[in-house]
Amino acid sequence: MESTSSLSAPVAPRTTAQRIKSIFSGSVGNLVEWYDWYVYAAFSLYFAKAFFPQGDQTAQLLNTAAIFAVGFLMRPIGGWLMGVYADRKGRKAALLASVLLMCFGSLIIALTPGYATIGVAAPILLVLARLLQGLSVGGEYGTSATYLSEMATRESRGFYSSFQYVTLISGQLIALAVLIVLQQTLDNEQLESWGWRVPFLIGALCAVIALFLRRNMDETESFTKKHKTAPKESLLRTLARHPKAVLTVVGLTMGGTLAFYTYTTYMQKYLVNTVGMSKNDSTMVSAATLFLFMLLQPLVGALSDKIGRRPILIAFGVLGTLFTVPILSTLHTVQTLWGAFFLIMAALIIVSGYTSINAVVKAELFPTEIRALGVGLPYALTVSVFGGTAEYIALWFKSVGLESGFYWYVTACIACSLLVYVLMPDTRTHTHMNHD
Repeated sequence: MESTSSLSAPVAPRTTAQRIKSIFSGSVGNLVEWYDWYVYAAFSLYFAKAFFPQGDQTAQLLNTAAIFAVGFLMRPIGGWLMGVYADRKGRKAALLASVLLMCFGSLIIALTPGYATIGVAAPILLVLARLLQGLSVGGEYGTSATYLSEMATRESRGFYSSFQYVTLISGQLIALAVLIVLQQTLDNEQLESWGWRVPFLIGALCAVIALFLRRNMDETESFTKKHKTAPKESLLRTLARHPKAVLTVVGLTMGGTLAFYTYTTYMQKYLVNTVGMSKNDSTMVSAATLFLFMLLQPLVGALSDKIGRRPILIAFGVLGTLFTVPILSTLHTVQTLWGAFFLIMAALIIVSGYTSINAVVKAELFPTEIRALGVGLPYALTVSVFGGTAEYIALWFKSVGLESGFYWYVTACIACSLLVYVLMPDTRTHTHMNHD
């Protein structure tokens, strides 16, 4: 059959080493991009003074947080622009452009003089840098999900594409590690005067390395074959002919992305703000749970290649709906580090049912000529609405004395996604990728 040969031919003859190289080249930029994305949040406490006039620290942090939010708003635009570019010019070209944008964004932040030196130009340049990073991250997801899925053999798409979240979590962990190392080696004054620039310089350098690695990537066979015969109409018009697939991406992402941001980025603040842990203990618990969560991704991805995507998504939906409130309510009153570790780990095991395979499921929903845009745009919109607001909504519920309301909000969103999982076909067998 042509469907097998068109997808598998370029991959099947490769050795294990060559296959690992494809995975590495396709996903290493993802690691760099998410490292840069999280470094901004991790170090904003130290560079807020540099970019804004001297004054109240809360006001300075609000300004940096607002610029962080601007980055989230740019992600759908990045998903659209980079998705169109990937579907028109190729997955490799879009992945190169994406990591180049992130490199420029990091360099601008690292090298921009402070407000005291160049005045209002400093925060303007910070906004510009964050816009570039938002475009980059928004474009990276759909393109790398498409690339990893198309490079895989038909039998191992779940395993291959799971490395997208392995590298995403790795970026988060490395940003955390750099923060810990700098906190141990520099005092607060050094961190605020120049130390905060170091992680951004590291990010820019790593982006250059990722750019070099991606230059040697192969284009996918699926894109090469379809590009010659693809219609030249507007890609948004082509996408409009797949409303069910677009709505499926939105529905299956909603609960998953909210759960992911709740138990990863927000959890560190929750442990300090609500549970009453020290910042050091919170950081250690977060790092340990994230590391094990990262190791789970390929295991669950490989399992989906055996039993299908739908059973794993349904397992996440059912367990997430049933256990979100009990886990967060118990965590609220936990007394020990180990107690917090086991509760968060249990939650992340459940969330793995979404994170490990969501990229491949979305890629399998769309035909080749619209795949990167179809994955990237609705995903980025949904993440901006539900993932990007998770922390704000959680803190708002806490501020009005109804913290448990946030637990029910997460539960409701997961339940909505569960409805999508139950109604959708299993994309491992019902997929456009088998007909590329």
